[in-house]
Amino acid sequence: MEGTKKDNIKKGMKVRIVQKQDQASGNLTEGIVFKILTNSVTHPHGIKVMLESGIVGRVKEIVVE
Repeated sequence: MEGTKKDNIKKGMKVRIVQKQDQASGNLTEGIVFKILTNSVTHPHGIKVMLESGIVGRVKEIVVE
């Protein structure tokens, strides 16, 4: 599933995000969505979210278990 569409992302989902400082390296951080921060329906670089840990980044992968 794509992390560029807001409809695909729900609070409580497990996702992998890229933080601003990790954009060059592509290092991903896994966590649970606490809050969706992007207002638009889509974003080419991924929907911006805040994880339960307080980390903010753009969704690159949605973890399906």
